[in-house]
Amino acid sequence: MITNKNIGRVLQKVEREVKQHTLPIITLQAQMDRDPFKVLIATKLSLRTKDETTAVASERLFAVADTPEAMLALSEKKIQKLIYPVGFYKTKAKTIKRVCKILLEAYDGVVPDEIDELVTLPGVGRKTANLVLIEGYKKLAMCVDTHVHRISNRWNYVTTKNPDETETALRATLPKKYWIRYNELLVSFGQHRCHPVSPRCSTCPIKQQCPRTNVTVSR
Repeated sequence: MITNKNIGRVLQKVEREVKQHTLPIITLQAQMDRDPFKVLIATKLSLRTKDETTAVASERLFAVADTPEAMLALSEKKIQKLIYPVGFYKTKAKTIKRVCKILLEAYDGVVPDEIDELVTLPGVGRKTANLVLIEGYKKLAMCVDTHVHRISNRWNYVTTKNPDETETALRATLPKKYWIRYNELLVSFGQHRCHPVSPRCSTCPIKQQCPRTNVTVSR
């Protein structure tokens, strides 16, 4: 069972495991250039899109425009061309233009560093907002995506029905010293080991602690 008594040791094992794999694309983007604007836009591009595709599209887009001013100067068609083939690229191009307009008009071109303001931006939900705070500003936040939600419940560390409930539960349970890296570690762990279907449990470094809640088929 995984509780606060052993969560630190569990995360250490997860960290050793994920060092063998590529980091999530947004973490890589932040390591290259800790620019909240780039983190925000790359996160929006990553929604419903594979990391490899997001990485190429982000690099192509930022080579042409890497500030709200430069991005707003591009036509919607140009942005579409630069970010294709990310998922919903036409909608994302439109949203990016709207976000940049608001950033310039309301925030002097600076991405806000408070979650209540971030979630007012078009297309920005709590997951994106929390990730911008973590990777763009290194502020304490709790980013919960599908991997974090699934694995936290698979570990029986929380018992929740959706990511929003998981965020609330983790904020109340997980020691704050683990908040910033929790998403990064579990996303990579979920992509490469703790899959949604048929996770690789037989050689998992935490198989002795994990209760494998709701796992019916594994490898």
